[in-house]
Amino acid sequence: MSEIICAGWPASWINAWLAAVGAAVLDERIRLSWTYDHEPVAVLSAEAADPAAILSESWPSNEAVLGLPIARHLQGFCELKRTVPCEVFVERARTARRHASSWALSSTLTDLAVDEGGMAQHAPFDPSVPKGLTLHDRLTTIHGHVDLCTEQLQSTLSGHANRVQANGLGFDHTRVGSLQDATDPWVDPVVEALAFFALAILPVRGQGVDGQLDRSANVRVRQNGWRRLLDSDGSLSFCWPAWRQPLDRYGIDALLDAWTPERQAAWPQFGICAAWRTVQFRPTTKRDMTRAFGSARL
Repeated sequence: MSEIICAGWPASWINAWLAAVGAAVLDERIRLSWTYDHEPVAVLSAEAADPAAILSESWPSNEAVLGLPIARHLQGFCELKRTVPCEVFVERARTARRHASSWALSSTLTDLAVDEGGMAQHAPFDPSVPKGLTLHDRLTTIHGHVDLCTEQLQSTLSGHANRVQANGLGFDHTRVGSLQDATDPWVDPVVEALAFFALAILPVRGQGVDGQLDRSANVRVRQNGWRRLLDSDGSLSFCWPAWRQPLDRYGIDALLDAWTPERQAAWPQFGICAAWRTVQFRPTTKRDMTRAFGSARL
């Protein structure tokens, strides 16, 4: 096995955790584990190949990103704006079923939960941002900042990435400056792009009534991994663990289904050494559109 210890990807940073999972999704030869330290960091491994080289080989092309089923514009289909009528969602869902990346739609939108205007609801990992930009708009922008040479990838893994001035996917708390700081947001484009692919194992859904859509707008959207913890204020939190055994994307998916954050006594049987939950950024005014997730250790 060849492995890389990713000092720049601590498990407590939700975007880094998602990026590490996204690496395993992007290429099924990659295995993911975490160091057994007070501050675990990602370990990427693969058989008979350098994980960094594998990641570089499997990096999605511009054509692949532009052709995702959540693209704003697809030939022959209605425009997929930030606000999505259920009819438009249904149209995209029909074509997405035949797409290799159908998860891009089912992990970001659902018509089994609608808002007050009857529009399909977005997943927690598809937060709203200014200017009505869709998640695909953000992904396309950030993907354009990545020239995946060995040097750029190694810089990201080691924690010395060159950040770019962008909002990224829209939920990285490290992009947010202080109240006294007027600078624009800066993000690591490689981490942001990889974090998107982690959504493949985090589907979103609502709750229908007898197999039919409940249009009462009182059904909350649910995304895999988000839950209400017993010791929290009742709000939804995304919970994620660090584990010691190398797992591929399917093993990670199974682990997330099997473990329970509240049952810490059972964590060792799953190889889990630590876990965290999201802490949401609190805007200071109603006009503040900033969305971000920090972390608190469980």
